[in-house]
Amino acid sequence: MGPRGPGWNNRERNKYSMDLQNATNRIAAQGELVTKIKDEVGKVIVGQEKLIDRLVLALVTDGHILLEGVPGLAKTLSVNTLAKALGLDFKRISFTPDLLPADVVGTLIYSPKTGEFSPKKGPVFTNLLLADEINRAPAKVQSALLESMQERQVTIGETTYPLPKPFLVLATQNPIEQEGTYPLPEAQVDRFMFKCLVETPSRSDERRIMERFAQQAKAPDVAAVATMDDILALRETLKEVYCDEKVGDYILDIVFATREPDKVKGLESLKEQIQVGASPRATLCLNKAARANALLHGRAYATPQDVKEIAHDVLRHRILLTYEAEAENVDSDMVIDKILSTIPVP
Repeated sequence: MGPRGPGWNNRERNKYSMDLQNATNRIAAQGELVTKIKDEVGKVIVGQEKLIDRLVLALVTDGHILLEGVPGLAKTLSVNTLAKALGLDFKRISFTPDLLPADVVGTLIYSPKTGEFSPKKGPVFTNLLLADEINRAPAKVQSALLESMQERQVTIGETTYPLPKPFLVLATQNPIEQEGTYPLPEAQVDRFMFKCLVETPSRSDERRIMERFAQQAKAPDVAAVATMDDILALRETLKEVYCDEKVGDYILDIVFATREPDKVKGLESLKEQIQVGASPRATLCLNKAARANALLHGRAYATPQDVKEIAHDVLRHRILLTYEAEAENVDSDMVIDKILSTIPVP
């Protein structure tokens, strides 16, 4: 809480104000770094500002992203370009039905000369891992990736190896073609901090894309404008972003409305549409993502508007709808819209 209570004296108020000002100055300096990163990525990627924002948010919050969109929307190019702008290692795995867990995490190789087994690390040992068409791989492969996402480590044989820092999984799935796919387990879906819907560019953006690539023989070179230490410093700065108790209550009101909508006036109809509400991990992700959104906007404090801006991406994959809702063509975004428009903003 801020210096509003009756127990606060002038010295405590002055100290709080000074700490807040110092944090604001540090956050403003980090905001310049974020702007440089976005500008560098913008040399290659036209439009998709929201996608780039979410990629940077994921880096700051150390969270994974599930990207859903039709092919050809520059999902892979965006991730690759961001990796170059940050000087990070980037690898891509095309998930297919015949993929094996060893193809992702690695395996033990036997050497006839020495008679010993040596580890061969898989592509998961990287900073940014693009899991392309993740729902095309069978359950064993998805479970192998689960340890990497949650524990930031991989077990090969009897030895556990830590993954590099930072480590992010950016997975894509095609919402249209569902033949030969394996739905992601709910436990794995919940590990993704964000689920972003990548939309087609506007007509003006698509014209810029057409003109740019018609005039250039190759994509512009992207320079590394940040380092791994800069990303880790951003994460440390995130700890200084303040979240007021009222904003925390607002987050709890939203999450609990997904679980007990019948207890909120105006949301009683959602009781028949929501099968399972958001988990406690959603509360933590909303808090962290809201503070990170404030950081990206150069503020040392989170607001209810920060919560609203990231609510859909944090909640849409954590709300399971009933058959009745699906029959009425109601999706999770519609449910979130109704919750946000009904819950009072502090």
